[in-house]
Amino acid sequence: MRMLLIAAAAVLAAGSAAAQQAEAWYPSKYGAADTLGAVNNLSQAGVKRAVGLVKQGKVYALGIPTGPQSAAFGERRYTAEISPAPGVVVAPVGASLVTAHDEKVTTSMGIGTQMDGLGHLGINHRYYNGLTSAEMNVAGGFKTLEMSNIPPIVTRGVLINMARHFGKPMLAAGEAFNRPEIEAAMKAQKVTIGRGDVVLFHTGWMAMMSKDKAAYSTTEPGLGEGGARWLASLGVVAIGADTIALEPLPFVQPDRPFVVHQTLLAKHGVHILENINTAPLAADGVSEFLFVLGQPRFVGTVQLVVNPIAIR
Repeated sequence: MRMLLIAAAAVLAAGSAAAQQAEAWYPSKYGAADTLGAVNNLSQAGVKRAVGLVKQGKVYALGIPTGPQSAAFGERRYTAEISPAPGVVVAPVGASLVTAHDEKVTTSMGIGTQMDGLGHLGINHRYYNGLTSAEMNVAGGFKTLEMSNIPPIVTRGVLINMARHFGKPMLAAGEAFNRPEIEAAMKAQKVTIGRGDVVLFHTGWMAMMSKDKAAYSTTEPGLGEGGARWLASLGVVAIGADTIALEPLPFVQPDRPFVVHQTLLAKHGVHILENINTAPLAADGVSEFLFVLGQPRFVGTVQLVVNPIAIR
């Protein structure tokens, strides 16, 4: 009998663990029909406060150039074809002798500096607000969580310099930071994080891109699961870093790949920004700034190549 009770308890415990794994992370706190996630935390008042941070008028391009040689995760690639082809001469048109070039670009939208959408990564075929792959990926194109519906993001940006916190120019591959380390770095920088902010982390890892592109594309330091949950609870709109995938690679728990992506995108509707060029901001000792992102409105995408702007 005792063994039966132990077995029954084990089954119940397993069921409880499974229930926790399938925790009630939807419907979203922003409403069962919401498709924007934490972008709902943007406000006109937040824009006005962020504009007040501009004192010098110095502008930083946070995006890196995107091209055939860009570091890219997995098999993502970029090609551009120009017409007319090299060596082909087309006769000028009209009395004004018009000549021109055009292009065709074939690329993943998840290459270079990029923004991950809420339909990019989910949990067991469910994505933000419980939407299923079958509901979104339909004949005629990707629907509902596609990225052309996201409004421009103009808000306060915060840079957390984790490299400075750890006292080294570059964090190590696989090195994770969570709430305790982030709060300590914030305290040293005398900066806070609030609702509607965009949070960027400087790890120094982007310097690896020019040293070893393969290592940059497959390993990195990054934000841990606990840190992601905490930042999401503060109401931030997006989180990014100078890395290709935001979270540590190799994964902290090998059997739970991309758990930070799942936490932010699926469970909390927080967008992810990758390959952000944070080095100039870190070099200037910038902690807060006006963040501006008018992302392209390509229909039916789950990621976007972007060039966010910081202004101080």
